[in-house]
Amino acid sequence: MHGLMMDTPLLVSSILQHAERNFPEQEIVSVTADNPLHRYTFADCARRSRKLADALQQLGAEAGDRIATLAWNDYRHLEAYYAIGGAGFVCHTINPRLFPEQLVFIINHAEDQWLLTDPLFLPLLEKIAPQIEGVKGFIVLTDEAHMPKSSLPNAICYESLLEKGSAEYAWPELDERTAVGLCYTSGTTGDPKGVLYNHRSQVLHAYAGVAPDALNIGNRDTVLPVVPLFHVNAWGTPYSCLMVGAKLVFPGPKMGDGETLCNLIETEKVTAALGVPTVWLALLQYCEKSGKRLDNLQRTAIGGAAVPVSMIREFHQKHGVWVSQGWGMTEMSPLGTVGVPKVGMEGLPDEEMYKIRAKAGRAIFGVEMRIVDDNGKELPWDGVAFGALQVRGPWICSDYYKLDGSADTHTADGWFDTGDVAIIDSDGFMSITDRTKDVIKSGGEWISSIEIENVAVGHPDVAEAAVIGVHHPKWSERPLLIIVKAEGKEPTRQDLFDWLDGKIAKWWMPDDVVFVDEIPHTATGKIKKIALREQFADYSLPEGSS
Repeated sequence: MHGLMMDTPLLVSSILQHAERNFPEQEIVSVTADNPLHRYTFADCARRSRKLADALQQLGAEAGDRIATLAWNDYRHLEAYYAIGGAGFVCHTINPRLFPEQLVFIINHAEDQWLLTDPLFLPLLEKIAPQIEGVKGFIVLTDEAHMPKSSLPNAICYESLLEKGSAEYAWPELDERTAVGLCYTSGTTGDPKGVLYNHRSQVLHAYAGVAPDALNIGNRDTVLPVVPLFHVNAWGTPYSCLMVGAKLVFPGPKMGDGETLCNLIETEKVTAALGVPTVWLALLQYCEKSGKRLDNLQRTAIGGAAVPVSMIREFHQKHGVWVSQGWGMTEMSPLGTVGVPKVGMEGLPDEEMYKIRAKAGRAIFGVEMRIVDDNGKELPWDGVAFGALQVRGPWICSDYYKLDGSADTHTADGWFDTGDVAIIDSDGFMSITDRTKDVIKSGGEWISSIEIENVAVGHPDVAEAAVIGVHHPKWSERPLLIIVKAEGKEPTRQDLFDWLDGKIAKWWMPDDVVFVDEIPHTATGKIKKIALREQFADYSLPEGSS
């Protein structure tokens, strides 16, 4: 017997409609390239989003078309989130930090029809334009006064396009399973893979994100998402903040500038901030040098890379700010766990609390989590056993876009294998102990050790190459290139840097090169990365690296 409830679809457009009706005067503040501090309301955002949706339809966009964005965190990018997805198109957010070859692959694989871009990325797009011929035009996120000249075919000014759209546009009532967003992994093992979100998953994810034991966002909050809108849905903040009416403050291209972040927190009275450890290191360093305190900030959620206890301690002791670490993945929309202490832990000494908050956290409702051994047997949550971390839930991908099960990342009983190795304690706090994929996480972004190795061994003086991540005080991890010289050859450290230059992304460049007589291998001939990590566990990168 079914219940007698209205079967209204869960749509991202309904979040925008709710925000416009209930919080029309709430503010969205943005730093942009053409305006140092743009300010408008939820009502303005809703009206302009409708105009953009209508204008895109006038350009010929059809249901299911992928429309890409290559942009910073600001109000125009937020409008694209709602206009593209709400109209029944698919908002494909692209990470501009990827190597050009990856950008070309992603755009072509997604079959993007239109691409919205910040002016800053025009030179990059001009270089790859001949390789992405399927894109019908480029919409530049600026006004006519700041519209740059470009060789891109069919470059359109965003604000001029918006004027052609109607504010009376009516959002279609879609099936909640309709695709709404597309985000690609960074291709650490082979080509990047697309994760295709639907309306239902994103609305449920937004509901979970605002919960007290998750990101704890409410109407009285002012939220600063430093986590990029082009990366894993900015942790759901475009939807969750409008859902509850929280004020939004976007740092635009200044997301890595400590002074700008500090000023925004102070002047806009930011209560909650979200980002990766790298940006908070820049903020803390600026505060230390300037003598400023973050008096308005109450809490920050940090993810993307392991948070050192020293950072948690500094935030709390110097600024009165509590840190909650989180963990998730592109495939998970991305929220999975958040390190919010449980009841009964309030009286613990600060140092004990810092250690708890340094863990990846507890699963939020909507995410089931387990660890298994090599035979698929589930392991206990005792803080000792470690195994492959697997998850499932309504905002976790069931497959990759256009791969139809060939990625082999899901178990027979429907769990997604994260590729991480983890421990879960008796209180449900999970800690990542290792990665089953040999990737390096630097500043919250993935670096492929395999790809660097493949380029390095192409050098005529190199017999074998391996890359591992070693500790870095700012970026958490940085690549170390380990080389076995070819017989009779004497390549130098600089020879390897010169060889890699232009063949890999600049931010993937190893921070150092070491030469060894041999590299350890497994019985099947694979490089034994575990042994290398043990060998170089105490290795210190050169001063001033990265």
